[in-house]
Amino acid sequence: MKNIAKPQLAKTGEQAALPEVAPVLTIPAYWADACKHLVKKDRVMKRLIPQFGDACLQSRGDAFSTLARSIVGQQISVKAAQTVWHRFVALPKKMTPGHVLKLKVDDMRAAGLSARKVEYLVDLSIHFDAGTVHVKDWAAMDDEAIIAELIAIRGIGRWTAEMFLIFYLMRPNVLPLDDVGLINGISHNYFSGESVSRSDAREVAAAWAPYCSVATWYIWRSLDPLPVVDAEQASV
Repeated sequence: MKNIAKPQLAKTGEQAALPEVAPVLTIPAYWADACKHLVKKDRVMKRLIPQFGDACLQSRGDAFSTLARSIVGQQISVKAAQTVWHRFVALPKKMTPGHVLKLKVDDMRAAGLSARKVEYLVDLSIHFDAGTVHVKDWAAMDDEAIIAELIAIRGIGRWTAEMFLIFYLMRPNVLPLDDVGLINGISHNYFSGESVSRSDAREVAAAWAPYCSVATWYIWRSLDPLPVVDAEQASV
């Protein structure tokens, strides 16, 4: 993977979450090969991919902050999530599990977090602080093993885990069938807007493998031309 430092592209919340280092954007080394494969194998991808030039999936931040931000953003708008996240990251001295565990519940609630999200963030911090999520081993683990670790944390379901695999770990072959945007995009691009089942989606995605993550990203782009850069912006 290539690392490209572009501090000017970071949002306020991300800068607050990582104040001690300049944000680094990471792009997948497999992207060009994936696009060639998809253009060759799939008629819709052949049409979609050239429309978006050099734009591609990018990852940034650290694992703990990425998951914490996903929890903060659940069931609220992107704008509201940014506001709450900005308030939340201002509370600890540093956005780490240990520092979050030292926060007072009342202060977290005052930042705009619901009681349940406070519980989720505490559980996330406990898992990371205790080492029950094996971050250093993830590179050698398959997707399902990582998903199993993540969904053991309160507040993280399969969809959130799959978004994490796509946007943070940049795994190339994730097919998030629970994602409404993906299903709607397949309906729009492959079935003229007709209802699409999970079975239909799997059949379409058979041509995408081993680059389902890349194809999914382009499906999202077909619905919203603005780049999808993190899990917070992904379809829900």
